[in-house]
Amino acid sequence: MLRRSIYKTPAQLRAMVEPGLITAAALDAVRALVAPGVTTGALDAAASEAIVSRGARSNFQLVRGYRHTICASVNEQVVHGIPGDRMLEPGDIVSIDCGAEYKGWNGDSAFTVVVPDPSRPELVAQRERLSEVTRGSLWAGIAALASASHLGQVGAAIQDYIEANAPEGGYGILRDYVGHGIGRKMHESPSIFNYRTPEPGAEVRPGLAVAIEPMVVAGDQATFTEDDDWTVSTLDGSSGSHWEHSVAVHDQGVWVLTAPDGGAAELARFGVTPQPIA
Repeated sequence: MLRRSIYKTPAQLRAMVEPGLITAAALDAVRALVAPGVTTGALDAAASEAIVSRGARSNFQLVRGYRHTICASVNEQVVHGIPGDRMLEPGDIVSIDCGAEYKGWNGDSAFTVVVPDPSRPELVAQRERLSEVTRGSLWAGIAALASASHLGQVGAAIQDYIEANAPEGGYGILRDYVGHGIGRKMHESPSIFNYRTPEPGAEVRPGLAVAIEPMVVAGDQATFTEDDDWTVSTLDGSSGSHWEHSVAVHDQGVWVLTAPDGGAAELARFGVTPQPIA
């Protein structure tokens, strides 16, 4: 049986630009609503409207057994949280993951935000630092992808960034959940680890499209799946953060498919200039 190559043609990469932008628009709609008293279900509805209004559909709803547009993970929940009646509270750290399918191609992205709480500045500061370090590690990984020969260098760059910027005591990096290839399906080969591995990983060359997604916690990396069979939470109750972007490697460089500017603003500090897919 023939296996589909993990590398895509330039035309296929171009076809992935629009679903990436639709995914970004859905996350923007969610971000604008995050506030105390807003339910995670309302965030889900906003993402759904943004995706459907542009002629796309939620690829999360294509996952067997899952009927929502986003995953909304709060506080000790790291990933795969199910949106519903839960109201956001001041000080909550919230990770939103979302994806869109458009004309048979997929986008996948995630961000973390801390709900303001003037009464608990220390908690907010701790959670904002966790989010910022996770976000920074994502961009460090994307920057590494621009010059890497193999995907293992991406995971090493993510871990290095986290270790260099975490507070004393360090952060935990989830081992059981990793990034992935993306294209005709939301989850494809190869895996992209968020830490150093002994194996070099898949070759980085034009045609590669991947979703890089560090998942970082303030305490120990051990997690469990809650009774809903989806939500992944920390065993020690520590806060989690999740950031993700879909990225294409092509003849001229890299392009972040789920960022309207291709990642230019964030990659500048790493000395990387993304190039549009020709």
